[in-house]
Parts: sequence; structure tokens; C-alpha cells
Amino acid sequence: MSLSKDIKLNMLVDPEVPGVTCHIASVEADLSLADPSDSSISCRQTGDITPEMIARIDKSKSGDVVFKKSKSIFFKSMKIRRIYDPQNQTLMYLSYSTKETSGSFKHSLSTVPLWGTKAYIEPTPEK
Repeated sequence: MSLSKDIKLNMLVDPEVPGVTCHIASVEADLSLADPSDSSISCRQTGDITPEMIARIDKSKSGDVVFKKSKSIFFKSMKIRRIYDPQNQTLMYLSYSTKETSGSFKHSLSTVPLWGTKAYIEPTPEK
């Protein structure tokens, strides 16, 4: 879906956690000199999130790239990375742009708590 000639909306269902849908607004710069680094992400629970889904995901501190798209003729790409926060039982989705030669640019973050889902583990009281 396109809001204007420069802003595009995309929808992404997490391939490992299909109970999460992310909506991404980004600048589309088809052969123009506009900077395509700007993007915004919002992720929500849109279905079941089960313990089996959480068991399958990468739980390392750097998480897992769930989406990647080339953004411009300047070798930039937009990536969405899923990172699990075990202490708060929350999925974090980080949208960011990269340039092959100089690292990370702008970014946006959205979180999906597991509280209220089948994947939530009730904390044991400390004694």
C-alpha cells in the first residue's frame, strides 16, 4: 500500500511466530537521491503465540533477521531483527537500515509482550 509517492506501507507476518504481525512504513527511493534510511515499525499480537513457537526462535543476544529488503542504489538495505528478552518475556522487533560499507543508520523498535499468551511462563515467587 502506498500513502504517497514516497512512503510505502508493508505488512510482515513473523515466519517463526505467525501470531505476530508487523507493519512497516518506509521511504521508497526509486533511483532518486532521497535517503531511504527512515523507517518505522509497529508489531502486535494478531494470533496465538505458543511455547513451541518461542522454542524455535534464535534466543541469542543478537537475535535473528526475519526480513531484509534492498532500499536504494546506494547499497542500503532495511532489515528487521527479532530479539527475545527472556527477563521480560517480550519479543523485540528492530527495524534498521544498513549500508554495506559503514554500518547502521536510523532505526525503530517495537515490542510484543508474551504476557497473556500461551507462551507466557508465570514467574515463580522468590523465597
